[in-house]
Amino acid sequence: MKSSRRYTLTLSCPDRVGIVAAVSNFFAQHGGWIVEASYHADTNTGKFFMRQEVLADSLTFDATVLGKKFAQLAQEFVMDWQLSDSAHKKRLAILVSKQDHCLNDLLHRWRSGELDVEIPCVISNHEDLRSFVEWHGIPFHYVEMKDKQKAFVKIAELFEQHKADILVLARFMQILPADLCRRYAGRVINIHHSFLPSFAGAKPYHQAFERGVKLIGATCHYVTEVLDDGPIIEQDTVRIDHGDSVEDMVRYGRDIEKTVLARGLRYHIEDRVLLCGNKTVVFK
Repeated sequence: MKSSRRYTLTLSCPDRVGIVAAVSNFFAQHGGWIVEASYHADTNTGKFFMRQEVLADSLTFDATVLGKKFAQLAQEFVMDWQLSDSAHKKRLAILVSKQDHCLNDLLHRWRSGELDVEIPCVISNHEDLRSFVEWHGIPFHYVEMKDKQKAFVKIAELFEQHKADILVLARFMQILPADLCRRYAGRVINIHHSFLPSFAGAKPYHQAFERGVKLIGATCHYVTEVLDDGPIIEQDTVRIDHGDSVEDMVRYGRDIEKTVLARGLRYHIEDRVLLCGNKTVVFK
């Protein structure tokens, strides 16, 4: 293999015979070397989902030409499709409040090269984390939330100004307005500190404590207009018992929140998540 640069094709379409053969033959005819392929047929919706990675150097043309050539086949099968180039790193704008554990984890993974992205800015409704963020050489923007309508207009402006691809809510603790959710549908990712759909909304650890559950968890999901109801990307849990306090649960939860957000974000960055209504197909 000459290069690690890859083109990733993801698609969904009405299920029928011949989809895999048609796409594989398309790449074969152009010398495309497929290095990873995943498929899923959803019997409930009658839709077919596919993800394929192709070595860029195996083709004699770039991603733009590849997309134009593939468009005809996509039209034949009524495909909803997307093509990405690994040479173009996705850009993350991160929203935080005062809690820094998820932000700290993401920045560590970014600095170590584990999270292969660009982080053009961090936006917060508090000044607490400015020095920490700027130490990493990342622009920090404080947005006051007294007038929330104006605040979210400013956040959207910063998102566009920095040409970000993904808005990550790393314990932002604010509810995004419906118009922003619609505008960036499928591009806003949140970490919620409970195993959804249990204990949505505020203070989920307190809710879990009052209910006496034996498992608590965290959920990485896409943000929609309905609070904590968007398509789930990744989840995990930890066992607790009657002797654990709310403070213990919060402490356990921080570790789960970090790992679940990192995994879910990685799946999205690598184009492994395809939407299927209010569910997701995740090719791990």
